[in-house]
Amino acid sequence: MFDTLSNRFEGIFKRMRGLGILRESDVDEVLGEIRLALLEADVNLHVVRSFQDRVRQRCVGAEVHKALNPVQQVIKFVHEELIATLGGETLEISHPAKAPTVVLLAGLQGSGKTTNAAKLASWFKQQGRNPMLVGADLQRPAAVEQLRTLGDSIGVPVFSEPSDPVAVARQGIAEAEAANRDVVICDTAGRLAIDEEMMDQVGRISAAIEPHYTFLVVDAMTGQDAVTTAESFHEVLELDGVILTKVDGDARGGAALSVKEVVGRPIAFSSTGEKIDEFELFHPDRVASRILGMGDVLTLVEKAEQVYEEAEAEEAAAKLLEGEFTLEDFLEQMRQLKKMGSLQNLVGMLPGAPQELRKAEIEDGQIAQVEAIICSMTPQERATPRIVDGSRRQRIAAGSGTRPSEVSQLLRQFSEVQRMMKRMGGKGSGSGRKKPKKGRKGSRVTPPGSQQKKPGKPKLTLPGLEDGEFDLSSLR
Repeated sequence: MFDTLSNRFEGIFKRMRGLGILRESDVDEVLGEIRLALLEADVNLHVVRSFQDRVRQRCVGAEVHKALNPVQQVIKFVHEELIATLGGETLEISHPAKAPTVVLLAGLQGSGKTTNAAKLASWFKQQGRNPMLVGADLQRPAAVEQLRTLGDSIGVPVFSEPSDPVAVARQGIAEAEAANRDVVICDTAGRLAIDEEMMDQVGRISAAIEPHYTFLVVDAMTGQDAVTTAESFHEVLELDGVILTKVDGDARGGAALSVKEVVGRPIAFSSTGEKIDEFELFHPDRVASRILGMGDVLTLVEKAEQVYEEAEAEEAAAKLLEGEFTLEDFLEQMRQLKKMGSLQNLVGMLPGAPQELRKAEIEDGQIAQVEAIICSMTPQERATPRIVDGSRRQRIAAGSGTRPSEVSQLLRQFSEVQRMMKRMGGKGSGSGRKKPKKGRKGSRVTPPGSQQKKPGKPKLTLPGLEDGEFDLSSLR
């Protein structure tokens, strides 16, 4: 969603770095370009003016840091003000002493309310909660059936009955209490446009169930209309936050950058894709970093920690460094990577990723092709790829629907990775890794002054990231 804006900022800061000394006239020129970039991204005019004034005030003020040059200082100010514009802090969900926590979802028809009700329920499950869905949208045909289907797919019960929406919402709370469910998510009816009847109904539902959180589901593709919709609903419902959907589309980001300042309520969650698990808390600081091309390592690490088990990750790393990493292991790692989401999204989270790489069309189908090639091999061929000759290549290509040249290319690249990782594994010990010394009874000898570390929380590190030398060529 922010690709166009990110590219504009990248161009602006690239020209700034060539200036050396930044004069006040240069600051005005840069702010003019930033203003144009934000307006092109469909950001509210009032928000653009406010953002521009805040950055100018800080640039010409007394905020000077000796460790930063003037250009870095401006980038720092822009980054911090972007965070403030996006909401400042991530919304923290708290739960009352007496369960259940009641969540009311509202929005226009087509914004993705029902789907995001299920996504929110799945998110609560990941937090260790026991949610229940309540289908109070009795107007749209099959809305309740859609909610039941989604509820079944994530193992969350759904309550609804063919009566009055207000009665259904109230009875849903009672059912949740009886079933010891600690979170209730109520899906309400929408319309193609805001009207008095819809607002009256959702207002009566809110009064009946007294929700702890009221979220408005808005479509990021609608731009400034999303902000106008949020204002209208906030007047009736006292919103606690916004759930922004379709952020994986080609919207220009204006809604995300305008909601907090115009409506006064933050973006709570963002829906990053069509799948149930493509739903996450909205982190203003991380989004601001991605807009400025700084990456989003924290989200990348969180995704990896959700997918990878610590013991499996350590075993795979050890095999890789010893040069014993087989195609079978490679296939397993690729399948784990697919669980983390779209490759294009993952590349966008890498710090320092060049514009060419972010704009490149990285298709998940390319992983599927590699997977098909490996799956067409015998266990012996996966363990010892060097035995694959001409006839075997022909058979593997026919079985995977690829060309023999593509099979050869995969085997060649895999062999290069094996050699490279084996060299990296032997760097610390000269000619190779030394085996641990043993005592008289065969026990390992711990070197003096060292302590054995206790297993802790799984951690993921990216080689070279700490010294700013992350090699993006490894993504090929």
